[in-house]
Amino acid sequence: MSNLKSDQNSKEKNREWLLPDSKTQSLAAGLYLVATPIGNMGDMSLRALDTLAAADAVLCEDTRVTGKLLHYFGLHKKLDVYNDHSDDGARAKIVKRLADGEALVLVSDAGMPMVSDPGYKLVVDAKEAGVNVTSIPGANAPLAALQLSGLPSDAFSFIGFLPSKTGARQSLLKKWIEVPSTLLAFETAPRLQAALADIQTVFGEREVAVVREITKLYEEVVRGTPEELVAHYEQKGAPKGEIVLVIGPPGEKVFSDADVDALLKKALEDLGTKKAAAAVAEQTGLPKSELYERALVLKG
Repeated sequence: MSNLKSDQNSKEKNREWLLPDSKTQSLAAGLYLVATPIGNMGDMSLRALDTLAAADAVLCEDTRVTGKLLHYFGLHKKLDVYNDHSDDGARAKIVKRLADGEALVLVSDAGMPMVSDPGYKLVVDAKEAGVNVTSIPGANAPLAALQLSGLPSDAFSFIGFLPSKTGARQSLLKKWIEVPSTLLAFETAPRLQAALADIQTVFGEREVAVVREITKLYEEVVRGTPEELVAHYEQKGAPKGEIVLVIGPPGEKVFSDADVDALLKKALEDLGTKKAAAAVAEQTGLPKSELYERALVLKG
């Protein structure tokens, strides 16, 4: 019993250190997009707590989820529901409150608002009404997964939740075949094997990282080709928890001599030798000087 009491006192002391003095804080009217933890409560920023404490109310997807978060940090705020079921009328009422001078916080159940959640339309309406909108950044599952994957991060695209049906899923993935960037997607554990099979069908042997339970106790990264990952989970069993798929970019295309000659001949139909060589160099990444010499040969 004494250990339990000691732990509770320590927890309360930590809350006091984190909790801002709301009596001395004030917020300008506007909409504040506040990031919340995706698993580890320690990822809640001091600025986010400051903003929550000073806001007039908090707009959230689920009052039970956000209520637990506020309770953990000792905050007591008015909670109003704003989620996928909120209609135009509900948004109009919120925008009016903002225009009338309220400072409202928008949170999602976890992570950054507007990343695969219903905040987009509200932000658009608020901006159109001339309301101040600002972001209080923080935990973000797709970016954390990109870091943990070890796959190229110089260019990346977030493609949201993958569709649940094979046909729709493959159709979406095919739109990204030629995009030279790493792809990030949300997926559920029960659909993981089917999603990996479709990634194999569309992208072939590109490397994929299955990143799950980010910031939580059982955080895990498993990386390999789709075929290797399917075999892994067939042996180990389906994983649990929330998953981000990180799909590596397409490999560099290898151009044969015949490919290069064909590109040069086509370019020479409309361009001079120098410009044709420059155009094909941009397409292939090959040295412009070599392509110029080859173009001269092709021209005879």
